[in-house]
Amino acid sequence: MAHFIVIGGGQAGASLVAKLRSTGFDGDITLIGAEAVPPYQRPPLSKAYLLGEMEQERLYLRPESFYADQNISLRLGEEVTGIDTSAKTVTIGDDVLNYDELALCTGSTPRTLPAAIGGTLDGVFVVRTLADVDAMAPQVREGARALIVGGGYIGLEAAAVAAKKGMQVTLVEMADRILQRVAAPQTSDYFRALHSSHGVDIREGVGLDTLLGDGKVTGARLTDGSELEVDLVIVGVGIAPATQLADAAGLEIDNGIKTDSHGRTSAPHVWAAGDCASFPFHGARIRLESVPNAIDQAEVVAQNMMGADLDYVATPWFWSDQYDVKLQIAGLNTGYDHVETREGGGGSVSFWYFQGDRLVSVDAMNDPRGYMIGKRLIEMGKSPTREQVHASDKDLKALMRG
Repeated sequence: MAHFIVIGGGQAGASLVAKLRSTGFDGDITLIGAEAVPPYQRPPLSKAYLLGEMEQERLYLRPESFYADQNISLRLGEEVTGIDTSAKTVTIGDDVLNYDELALCTGSTPRTLPAAIGGTLDGVFVVRTLADVDAMAPQVREGARALIVGGGYIGLEAAAVAAKKGMQVTLVEMADRILQRVAAPQTSDYFRALHSSHGVDIREGVGLDTLLGDGKVTGARLTDGSELEVDLVIVGVGIAPATQLADAAGLEIDNGIKTDSHGRTSAPHVWAAGDCASFPFHGARIRLESVPNAIDQAEVVAQNMMGADLDYVATPWFWSDQYDVKLQIAGLNTGYDHVETREGGGGSVSFWYFQGDRLVSVDAMNDPRGYMIGKRLIEMGKSPTREQVHASDKDLKALMRG
């Protein structure tokens, strides 16, 4: 009987094994996860779960009983120490498992601060796993002083939660503006104003020089020479694809584990999906860090592991929740040269990115209708004129008709 092994107990790994079973695979499936808990949702970790609004069991993507019911063997809290693609084996400690097909869904790891500037002091956290948030939670308390390092979406979401908990929050971003790498100035301006209205002290063009403290962080010196008293530091300076295992196994790495349009890696019978995988997209190679991509790509890979011949065609979309604002993003804004603003009712707004006359992306704040229409237009390869987008009295559905 065929044995499929999936390494990685995150969203991609969980989606892949579920798809194998729902598509009719009746062989053996082993899902290996480094964490000691079943696969769970990560987005609520730093929001509802940290705020105490969600119990741990509600984080689980599926009840633990699902895996037993589907005859999926879970190896939780275990690290894969090696892959031999010639022998088609996976090593976990002293155990050697044979596979017929192997999928790598190893995800990503957060970038951390160097020990030389205090990155290993107590009270310095990243937000990636359940254990990270559980360790942080007792220190997220009213009146405590929090420093957020990084003004991307991870840092801004952390700042929003800290502010909602009544903490004194300072956020530093080394670039000229928050969200500089991922969004237009209009979106940066929107979220700067939002956070400022909630008392967050945002300092742009200012980085962290060093953290201060003897064993436990007590302060921070910034690159402009200023110093802050600090009780807690949350580091949100991005993530990197977890490729160490694949690299050691001799797989080709190119901004992640390099795959073709089907999800195949450079080694026979080895596949990859999710944050760790890069793939062809419109003549280039990209890697998407998002829940929708992890699910969609993993499901295509599952079918291809069973012999299908499907291309993975990504339709990028993302979201972020901050205070009472839901940001929804459709498309990729790479290469944009113009942004149109569309004001909606009740304070909603959307920013529409164009490359020449082509619509490439939409950022929609509390504007689900604008987001959905923008997403459909991008997927259809259809672009309204800038004037049509900008016209506040223009029915959004009319944009679909041109």
